[in-house]
Amino acid sequence: MLIDTHSHLFDGRFSKDLPAVLERAAAAGLERVVCLGIDRESSVESVAIANKYSLVVAAVGIQPNSVADSKAGDWEEVVRLAETEPRVVAIGETGLDRYWDKTPFAQQEQFFDLHIELARRLNKPFVIHCREAEADVVKVLRAQFAKHGPVRAVMHSFSGDLATALACLEMGLYVSFAGMLTYPTAQNLRDVAKQVPLDRLLVETDCPYLAPQPVRGKRNEPAYVAHTAALLADVKGVSVAEIQDHTSRNARAFFGLTPAR
Repeated sequence: MLIDTHSHLFDGRFSKDLPAVLERAAAAGLERVVCLGIDRESSVESVAIANKYSLVVAAVGIQPNSVADSKAGDWEEVVRLAETEPRVVAIGETGLDRYWDKTPFAQQEQFFDLHIELARRLNKPFVIHCREAEADVVKVLRAQFAKHGPVRAVMHSFSGDLATALACLEMGLYVSFAGMLTYPTAQNLRDVAKQVPLDRLLVETDCPYLAPQPVRGKRNEPAYVAHTAALLADVKGVSVAEIQDHTSRNARAFFGLTPAR
């Protein structure tokens, strides 16, 4: 079994065939798919999808590149969903981004703090988006760690260096790898993955983006997480079954998942 820990099933590219997408995911051995919102609308849609399909659970948040477009009441709706919807298992995605220039950085930091505080108050994990802002994210996490101890979070679609990964591991985070791990040019990322302990690894698609190498150029979907898991097994020098077992066990513990109903 596998768990796709990061997807965006609300994306319009899934609007015509989502039931078939989820059928293929189940046929590929997935036991759960986590669908994460990036703003108010997509957070509402993620919850609706999770309420309709037992394979799916949701996370809600306002991604840093969406913060600048958020309107009055948007954050309050995210909070309401997190507080009242039982299929919301995490907060996010949230984080910091210096690659895109869509939201002033100070505003990103403000919303990152809001998400972290919400996650702590509700005793839920949070999911971190980080692009070319590793030092900034680690600084925020170190402050949290100093105040509250181990940080219940995951670095999603990890693309940083080994020093960043080790810093996050020291603070109790998980590290999740997406399809980028399979790209021929990503040897540096595979070198990082080799150093991440099996009990801290997660796998994801970030679909519809980042399709792994065997299906690169296609719309990504949850079933394709198997390609990343297979490559990760090769990197770690273990069987695919061992990667499946460890990453699924880790995801269940991190998100507090129970068997799908």
